[in-house]
Amino acid sequence: MFSLRFNKEAPVYEQLVNHIKRMIIKRVLLPDEKMPSVRELARQLTLNPNTIQKAYRELEHQGYIYSLPGKGSYVKENDDIQSEAYVENLYSQFNQIVLELLHMNESKDDIKKYVDEVESRIKEGN
Repeated sequence: MFSLRFNKEAPVYEQLVNHIKRMIIKRVLLPDEKMPSVRELARQLTLNPNTIQKAYRELEHQGYIYSLPGKGSYVKENDDIQSEAYVENLYSQFNQIVLELLHMNESKDDIKKYVDEVESRIKEGN
């Protein structure tokens, strides 16, 4: 279920967060489905358990998973993830970032190039 090829462009925990978020959004991981334990996933991905724990904490903070003490982590029921309001909020955040980059004299072409690179990494599974 979790096979990742990590790159050096982002911290490993961040890449793991993004991968799990994609799996939740695409409904590969379903609401109330139990996530692998920290130790189990660390062993499977040959990562430090602290990296997995940090990713799980971030996913919980962002509202993608929830934890039950002594029982583990589970995918959170969240219809808001694919709602129009959620997408609109993401575009609003993106708009703010683009404006800030333009104010910092980044070119429109460089911003487009970056978006294209992100899309390529997603298609490659990173």
